[in-house]
Amino acid sequence: MRSPRQQPRFSWFGIKRRVYTFALFLALVAFLLTLASLSRFYSQTGSSFSVDAFAAFLTAGAAQSDGDTVHRLIAKIVSQLENLRERSAYSPQDDEQLRHERDGQIAFLTEILGLVVSLKGSPQPIRRDAPTSQGAQHPLSRGERPYDELVEYFLVEEIRKYVKAKPNRLGKQNFMGANGTYASIGHACFAMKEALEEYMDYDVGDFCKDDWKQAQLLMVHGCDPLPRRRCFARAPKLYARPRPIADSLWNYPDDRNVLWSHYKCKSFACLARFNATGKGFFKCSDCFNLTHHELPRWMSYSYVDPSTNLTADFLIEEVLQVKPGEIRVGLDYSVGTGSFAARMREFNVTVVSATINLGAPFSETIALRGLVPLYVTVNQRLPFFDNTLDMIHTTRFLDGWIDFILLDFVLYDWDRVLRPGGLLWIDSFFCHTGDLEDYLEAFEVLRYKKHRWVVVPKVDKVGREEVFFSALLEKPPRPF
Repeated sequence: MRSPRQQPRFSWFGIKRRVYTFALFLALVAFLLTLASLSRFYSQTGSSFSVDAFAAFLTAGAAQSDGDTVHRLIAKIVSQLENLRERSAYSPQDDEQLRHERDGQIAFLTEILGLVVSLKGSPQPIRRDAPTSQGAQHPLSRGERPYDELVEYFLVEEIRKYVKAKPNRLGKQNFMGANGTYASIGHACFAMKEALEEYMDYDVGDFCKDDWKQAQLLMVHGCDPLPRRRCFARAPKLYARPRPIADSLWNYPDDRNVLWSHYKCKSFACLARFNATGKGFFKCSDCFNLTHHELPRWMSYSYVDPSTNLTADFLIEEVLQVKPGEIRVGLDYSVGTGSFAARMREFNVTVVSATINLGAPFSETIALRGLVPLYVTVNQRLPFFDNTLDMIHTTRFLDGWIDFILLDFVLYDWDRVLRPGGLLWIDSFFCHTGDLEDYLEAFEVLRYKKHRWVVVPKVDKVGREEVFFSALLEKPPRPF
């Protein structure tokens, strides 16, 4: 029978053996963690690390964990720490050496716990196709709604990968001052879920479907901007060398340089037929006729009202004389083939032509003439910075079909990009006579200086009471 003095020694030896065994296990875990993290996570925590505080952190950050394995490891370390603390508190009879060893083990576990916490909270290397930023909030959000919550609305993986936030791989702000990249799509894309998923259903690295018309349909109906895709756009099979710039402005491009699959006409000769029907488009029906219809425009008056001797046509030379030498860069927001930009180029003015392909290859034609097409819809904010353009010209686009509120947004956006002293050229805006006063009020709200302001009857269609309105307006300085 053991003496009473031997019983504590047996208990002390058992506790010591368990502590050493557990310490060996933890040392092995620490070594494996160090290898797995590739020496990236050496963040140290002080010896005063609070287990209670860590437990609160674990509860708050459960949604952002790095995996179930890390969670189980943290829970086991916390449990062992609590057991050691309880034994230390309820064993006053242990000698000083044992308490010192327990304190050492607690400090060791606390340090390991700090390493695991740093592993849990540090940015991880991101694999190319790995899901990112699960449940993360947008950095500018003032609410609690996760940024990626709406991503779950889509089923096609390419959409989900595109829309999800992409954190920077180095875990630091990039040169733009952001911690990640946040891709954008138009809000109406969620109302056209099936059409967008069909558009984004493709094989990565393969050729895209010949579906630009479907893409434009999405854009026109508010799914703008569209997501990027990781496939190769289709092109004509035999792309010919473009004409030199000296020959390209007023000559027809090569038919081989256009993909005609979604157009009724299959050649520029078909598009250029004067006053022909069945060409697949009605806006700017003769603007592909470069020699007869387009060549004289803005260089001579096309129509003068006999009763008033007024015309809605302004000549480029007259307009440029309003601000001699100041008009250098501008935007043509019209339905057309780039003829306005071609004419302005002859006056040493660079003009970007905004258009979409409404039944004909408008964008391709502008580019093949050696000019710059800007493929945007009326739904989109202009991709120019504030106060940068010398001129905005518009014709045959913003007419009597446009809603008054939408027109307000468009005009204020144009005002944003026009510099002080810049010119807004409204070229032959037409509407019903009964709507004229309301539309004129929309333009007058800008409080621009009026260089030209003309209203003349529109007589090309019998029985319809319509008018043309043209104006040349100058943006005021507006000092603040």
